[in-house]
Amino acid sequence: MFRPLQAVVDLVLPPRCPACRVIVADDGRFCLKCWQELVFITEPVCARCGTPFDHDRGAGAECGPCLADTPRFDSARAALAYGGPARTVLLALKHGDRQHLARVMAPHMARAGAALLTADTILVPVPLHWRRLWRRGFNQAALLAQALARISGAELAIDALERPKPTGSSAGMGRRARAKNVRGAFRVKDRNRIRGACVVLVDDVLTTGATAEACARVLRRAGAREVHVLTFARVVRDAGSL
Repeated sequence: MFRPLQAVVDLVLPPRCPACRVIVADDGRFCLKCWQELVFITEPVCARCGTPFDHDRGAGAECGPCLADTPRFDSARAALAYGGPARTVLLALKHGDRQHLARVMAPHMARAGAALLTADTILVPVPLHWRRLWRRGFNQAALLAQALARISGAELAIDALERPKPTGSSAGMGRRARAKNVRGAFRVKDRNRIRGACVVLVDDVLTTGATAEACARVLRRAGAREVHVLTFARVVRDAGSL
């Protein structure tokens, strides 16, 4: 934008923290208070699901739950622990219709998933059922995947997966209930595009992993070579109990 015009826009609508909405220096920046409250997920983590470890367990180490019941996806990575400002931003995108926040979230996801975003990666967003998409007006996972594609240059297959079965809200459900809730909810729409591909499944948050598991299962059946999961946030289990 032409600088004088940008100055007028900034004066009328100054940049604000994406979480608490206080005025900040530049668009997309968190204020100092919110930034300090963000919990970034960095190594060491479980090689499979990305759960952070409290100490380095060696290359390729997996957490107890993954060893006991190996997920269908090859790996999952998230930028931030779910909670605080990360939760606020995520919910503002998902339920507050602040679609521009996808551009704020995507760079953090690109950092967390740098090893996954390669030249042959195909980005596939977790789809919404058409009724929910109609009510909300957009799919937050698709917005994040589009922003990631612009940053990374990875291929985007926005309609590769579809959700023909409507599912109820999974809020408050445990792992088994969530898995049952999404059973049979997804199918691959474009099998030719998925066959032999390295797929990165994109979503806003990883909770129990039930949705990622359900999507990974049908992607595997369609012939995907690898399936990885990349989200903005994830619920973090107590690393000390793993």
